Formats: sequence, C-alpha cells, structure tokens
Amino acid sequence: MSRGALEMFPSCQKRLVKELLAAPHLAARVERLATIPGVGLLTARTWALEIADPFRFPSVGDATSYCGLTTAFRSSAGKEQRGPISKQRNRWLQTALLEAAKLAPRWNHPLEAVYQRELQHRHANRATLQVARKLVAYLLAVDKSGQPFQMRGTPPPVGAFSTQKERQARAAFPLA
Repeated sequence: MSRGALEMFPSCQKRLVKELLAAPHLAARVERLATIPGVGLLTARTWALEIADPFRFPSVGDATSYCGLTTAFRSSAGKEQRGPISKQRNRWLQTALLEAAKLAPRWNHPLEAVYQRELQHRHANRATLQVARKLVAYLLAVDKSGQPFQMRGTPPPVGAFSTQKERQARAAFPLA
C-alpha cells in the first residue's frame, strides 16, 4: 500500500462510520437489537449490516447456518459423526457472534444456563458455540418482530392470575 493510501484510509473509515451511525433506520434497528442482554452495539451493528433483510431466513436454523455456526453431520448404519463448524459462512458475523457468546452469559441468565448445561456435557468451546446459536435465535426474533427484546417463558407474578381456576392450578403445581 502506498503512503497516500495509508493516510487516506483513516479519514475514509471515519466518514463511513459517521454516515452509518447517522442512518435513522439502521440506528433504530441497532438500538432494538442492543436490548438483548449480552449483545452490545458492535454485535448489533455487525448483525444489522451483514444480515440486511432478516426475512430471507425462514427459520433460525437457516440463519445459524448462514452465520457458520452449524456442523457437518453424517450418519450411516446407525453411526453418527459430526464434523467441524462450517467453513462456508459469513466470517465477520461468525467472529462477532462467537466473541459475544464468550461474554454474554455474564449478563444474560438464560444464556448462562445454556452455557453451564452444555459445559457439563461438552468442552467449553462447544458450550460457547451453543450460546452463539441461542444469540442468533434472539437476534433473528428481535429483528423480525421489530420489538425490543422480551424474555418469554418466565412465569407471571404470583398475584397475576385472573381466575380462580388458574390460582388453583398454580397452587397444585408450583414451578419452583
């Protein structure tokens, strides 16, 4: 690279980042994605820019495969064999998701539970990979819905049941 190109690169990079941050549609999308605990602005921006249209992925499995977080799977005569993660991937997105997955369990308790569950059965890298897959599911759901992140499956507060039948069922089968 020439000296002129090296001197021009930082100014072009700053201008490009400034224009990206000023785009209102992208800023709103990144802000929504960053509501997921464990997903920062860098991961949210990378997802938004690399995925473009989230509706091109009909399922979480397709998005996970695009991100390169799936493994090769072969089975023959009842024997199953898994290979390494895919090399046909979006490497920028794969790197960002794996780095985020290493830190996300610190801020997101359900992701911490996924990590600990997988860690009991497998190596730490495979547990991180499972957390990254879960992050893809969260990111895709938030991106497609257009709503901020909201954890589903959490039981409502004790006094939130409206009917006598629901209160009786809760008393008969306590969750914890």
